[in-house]
Amino acid sequence: MTTAPSTTPITAPGAARKRPAPARITLHICLIAVLLVMLYPLAWLVATSFKPADEVIASLRLLPSHFAWGNYSTALDGVNEVGVGRLLWNSLLIACGAVLGNVISCSLAAYAFARLRFRMRGPLFAFMIATIMLPHHAILIPQYIIFNQLGMVNTYWPMILPKFLATDAFFVFLIVQFMRGLPRELEEAARIDGCGPFRSFFSVILPLTRPALITTAIFTFIWTWNDFFTQLIYLFEPEKFTLTLALRSFVDASSQSAFGPMFAMSVFALLPIVLFFLAFQRFLVEGMAGSGLKG
Repeated sequence: MTTAPSTTPITAPGAARKRPAPARITLHICLIAVLLVMLYPLAWLVATSFKPADEVIASLRLLPSHFAWGNYSTALDGVNEVGVGRLLWNSLLIACGAVLGNVISCSLAAYAFARLRFRMRGPLFAFMIATIMLPHHAILIPQYIIFNQLGMVNTYWPMILPKFLATDAFFVFLIVQFMRGLPRELEEAARIDGCGPFRSFFSVILPLTRPALITTAIFTFIWTWNDFFTQLIYLFEPEKFTLTLALRSFVDASSQSAFGPMFAMSVFALLPIVLFFLAFQRFLVEGMAGSGLKG
């Protein structure tokens, strides 16, 4: 006895889970609305940088009635006879030095905690994690006394030198979590070939840790670039100011409402961060996904 073949149409995989067209349209509209709300402050900042000073306060319009191109020429002149090019170079010097220090020192410290065996490794790692909860202001005065006795106040060393000592425990923890996910067979094979700990680190572990290192570099660059308080404490001379300090000095130096040039300089300060993030955002997502922070 034969049965009649089934006449049920075969549907493609995932077709039953596909949202109907009105639901997709509504979802896209909501996402676009949220995106516009999030981008509005940035759009307002750029638009305000082209407004005259009296229109910044008096008008609530997003676009200026007429473009004041002189705001950018005034911002390029900088503050206290220090041009924006010098301010940009100072910021880049501090940020790149901090990135280099964190990548080198935090990767070495993370390799020691993740792959090596030594006494007091567990308590030392727990103590390092506990320093994450320590407020920065609690160690500011002791650090200032130390740097003042070493003659490093009014230099860039207080912002760069601690990064070469693995003082950012968050990045050490991030790289440790990433290294713990790497197979130990690679190190064992390198050890059989005669590699020591340093050779195994530089030849085997370090290339595989690139996503976590790029994540460390991105966050270090952004946090150092936006840092204001530390630079305010240690830097006194206008020739050594960064863009963040120049914004405050720009307002203090001008006894008038020069809001337009101030916002124009803010655009200069934000542009390197946006470009840096856009260039490395793919590695940022990859590093965060593989570092154990996802859950």
